Amino acid sequence: MEASAGLVAGSHNRNELVVIHGHEEPKQIKNLSGQVCDICGDAVGLTVDGELFVACNECGFPVCRPCYEYERREGSQLCPQCKTRYKRLKGSPRVEGDDDEEDIDDIEHEFNIEDRKRNTAIVDMLHGKMSYGRGPEEDDNVQYPSVIAGGRSVPVSGEITMSNNVYREQVTVSTLHKRIHPHSFSDEPGDTSARWGDKKDRMDDGKMQDGHFRREIDDYDDPDATINDESRQPLSRKVPIASSKVNPYRMVIAARLLVLAVFLRYRILNPVHDAIGLWLTSIICEIWFAFSWILDQFPKWFPIDRETYLDRLSHRYEKEGEPNMLSPVDIFVSTVDPLKEPPLVTANTVLSILAMDYPVDKISCYVSDDGASMCTFEALSETAEFARKWVPFCKKFLIEPRAPEMYFAEKVDYLKDKVQPTFVKERRAMKREYEEFKVRINAMVAKATKGSPGGWIMQDGTPWPGNNTKDHPGMIQVFLGQNGGFDGEGHELPRLVYVSREKRPAFQHHKKAGAMNALIRVSGVLTNAPFMLNLDCDHYINNSKAVREAMCFLMDPQAGKKVCYVQFPQRFDGIDRNDRYANRNTVFFDINMKGLDGIQGPVYVGTGCIFRRQALYGYEPPKGPKRPKMVSCDCCPCFGRRKKLTLHDAFAGQAETQGFDDDKELLKSHMNFEGKFGQSPVFVTSTLMVDGGVPPSSSPATLLKEAIHVISCGYEDKTEWGTELGWIYGSITEDILTGFKMHCRGWRSIYCNPKRAAFKGSAPINLSDRLNQVLRWALGSVEIFFSRHSPVIYGYKEGKLRWLERFAYVNTTVYPFTSIPLLAYCTLPAICLLTGKFIMPEISTLASLVFIALFLSIFATGILELRWSGVSIEEWWRNEQFWVIGGISAHLFAVVQGLLKILAGIDTNFTVTSKATDDEEFGELYTFKWTTLLIPPTTILIINMVGVVAGISDAINNGYQTWGPLFGKLFFAFWVIVHLYPFLKGLMGRQNRTPTIVVIWSILLASIFSLLWVRIDPFILKTKGPDTKQCGINC
Repeated sequence: MEASAGLVAGSHNRNELVVIHGHEEPKQIKNLSGQVCDICGDAVGLTVDGELFVACNECGFPVCRPCYEYERREGSQLCPQCKTRYKRLKGSPRVEGDDDEEDIDDIEHEFNIEDRKRNTAIVDMLHGKMSYGRGPEEDDNVQYPSVIAGGRSVPVSGEITMSNNVYREQVTVSTLHKRIHPHSFSDEPGDTSARWGDKKDRMDDGKMQDGHFRREIDDYDDPDATINDESRQPLSRKVPIASSKVNPYRMVIAARLLVLAVFLRYRILNPVHDAIGLWLTSIICEIWFAFSWILDQFPKWFPIDRETYLDRLSHRYEKEGEPNMLSPVDIFVSTVDPLKEPPLVTANTVLSILAMDYPVDKISCYVSDDGASMCTFEALSETAEFARKWVPFCKKFLIEPRAPEMYFAEKVDYLKDKVQPTFVKERRAMKREYEEFKVRINAMVAKATKGSPGGWIMQDGTPWPGNNTKDHPGMIQVFLGQNGGFDGEGHELPRLVYVSREKRPAFQHHKKAGAMNALIRVSGVLTNAPFMLNLDCDHYINNSKAVREAMCFLMDPQAGKKVCYVQFPQRFDGIDRNDRYANRNTVFFDINMKGLDGIQGPVYVGTGCIFRRQALYGYEPPKGPKRPKMVSCDCCPCFGRRKKLTLHDAFAGQAETQGFDDDKELLKSHMNFEGKFGQSPVFVTSTLMVDGGVPPSSSPATLLKEAIHVISCGYEDKTEWGTELGWIYGSITEDILTGFKMHCRGWRSIYCNPKRAAFKGSAPINLSDRLNQVLRWALGSVEIFFSRHSPVIYGYKEGKLRWLERFAYVNTTVYPFTSIPLLAYCTLPAICLLTGKFIMPEISTLASLVFIALFLSIFATGILELRWSGVSIEEWWRNEQFWVIGGISAHLFAVVQGLLKILAGIDTNFTVTSKATDDEEFGELYTFKWTTLLIPPTTILIINMVGVVAGISDAINNGYQTWGPLFGKLFFAFWVIVHLYPFLKGLMGRQNRTPTIVVIWSILLASIFSLLWVRIDPFILKTKGPDTKQCGINC
């Protein structure tokens, strides 16, 4: 991909494709039009096929053909850089040692030679089968019609895609992962077979250790060399919670379950006859609470932690003097509205990606602009320019974090620790550069806010193709690429690609899930990395080694094959110190997710997740060999002996380990390609390449046309996209559905929680925005519950989803329905105080023990949970408070809206959470925004406060004998008021002088005192004795 090709816009259905030049200022780009030989200095030249001559397929060291021929004929026959023996290329004369090569090139000598032949056959079949009206095969000279008038608008000729040498590098991605070294021949003929047998054994051992990314042991140059023990160790390990912490926790859970059963039995068998309605309502609520607690509690039965070993990852895949073997990663950043998601926030996320600690040629960043905003486009262009200065600064001084806004916001005295003067000088200069960059970005946003009546015009006078956000062609712009991505010091930068999928009014676009699926396809055509990281536009990389942390699981030879994704916890900046509305959500991320990691893996939470591409394509995980069945012997039927493994069984077990190969063979023979992946032969071919890489048979013009084609609005018609492939449609919380489908296929996921948070984002700290965010999540759960993918009914046939994992998924879909019994239960205390009735009869001493045991078990469970998880009691209490606040507001509205959508077809618009921040620290926290979500909690709060006043007044009127039953009612009423206290603070807004708690208690005590004053009435003298008017006695 060349960064200088311009903006590509087009529509496949309308047969339109155009490239627009001159939309940005010309950049100084390093000239890489040709390569020179590093030995003689002459041009490398071309092969007989017209392609760039590459002597060594292992490292690509630039050598011209005369030097290559001389080295093979007169020299050591080894590559000067990687010391690999040169293979005979087409058109080269044979030399000694070529007889065993059978006149074929080194690229066909890979370990997966059958896979490569199969891929070639698939390419041929696809090009023979998928014609769908495309006309003759495209070549480099194909011309496309220009649809946008402008002086610099020219037909596209494929120049945006990779050059031939880049193609070869991409095609041999799997070659780098599966290397082979030439045989070393002994001088003594009789010693050859013995030495080769020893080497073959060592090679087999290396394959067993390296698993999916297996490489041959480089012991040919030195036969006596030993394997590095460090590189053979596991890349990660489970760290079980200490038994002294988790065993008491499990015992208390079991005891609580027993006490809960006794409590419910007592409540059911002892009705309150004078308040049968209140009693029945409370019983139904308590049974639902018990069911909900079981769904939430038991998936936390096996909590674990994990450790990663980054040094072992480097020793295994980044050996000195050899090509870097780490897998490529495609990174997706999604944005929609530049006003709600400021371009400066997106720019910081992109800059942190480009500067992360990972090989630059392995990173490709795709930014999806689903709003087709010219503001976002121009901001990304400015970001690409600033990255040429920012990235080398980050890597030179190893700074953290690598998002400039967050880095410069840290209050650190760099002169205190006697830092190098050069660093201080460059840091000051870089901060000035960033401030100028911010001014330019903010100016774009201000211009976009004003709007343009006639539509936006690009710098060359061409109308912006996305002026109509609901009707525009697909657009692709490569800002940084192979031939344009270099920083100020001449070092290569990662790829940066702008993508805006086609939008037409007559099509369903499926919001964020559709945008992510478009990114999967366009990245599969252009780079096709085997792993993908998706981030929200406000989630920057806080730990530059985050991707390496994930690779310790995904590239682990033993356990990595069955891992579909690695999920990181969400951490946030800009939250108030007390976390009033539980934005950090630490109970979920540090307790629930660790528990799920011990079963089948955490759920996917929408961002900060690295996927295996093959898992998103609907493939099942590779199958391991089956264990021999136990068969009973004649002497003792209670015990068994292992069945002997016959030769037939051994071959069967070996066949089952093929995994992806079996799936691809089945796909090749039985599956309809168009019905599954769509009508793009280039993309379908890429889906069969497990190790990634661009299909070798595609020309640059074909790749360009396919990239526009796969993001067209009608591409997914009559395919399995959104139902079986990619992000799953059917809910606004597509993340839960997507992870659920993978787990049902038998994949497992990993929860990675490094010491330094991998990613950080922004959270809505305003009460109304927070409730709207929770409403969207809960509505998505309700949609999943009523869909065909409901965890209650889906996935039983395969039997690959574990039961505790299913419990967790069922809990994620039914928790909004808890709002109905919760609302009723929060209303009961006020009703009891106002009517003088209670939901429980007078309890005996034995029954009181059951109540005490239940409350003690609840407290003990919470305390022990905090003990093994490390969550603070303040965070736990904030989570409990917001569970009630969200339960009687957002969750309740989600249930109502979900039922309206299912029964009446009334849909609800998706609201993007605002990422804009206030200039004042935590200023947004005190902003009051009215929404209907505030009505139910406000009502519950008022009636409980009125009930407290009325109950106390009634007890004073009726004497001290009524205080005993009153305490039980007051306990439940205060339980509701205390849980709604943060909500009340949000309603009252900022209190600069008087603390809110003082205001609350002032109102409450003033009401009670007023009623008492009226009851006592001290200004009227009251005497004891008979009424003188009635008795007639003049006293």
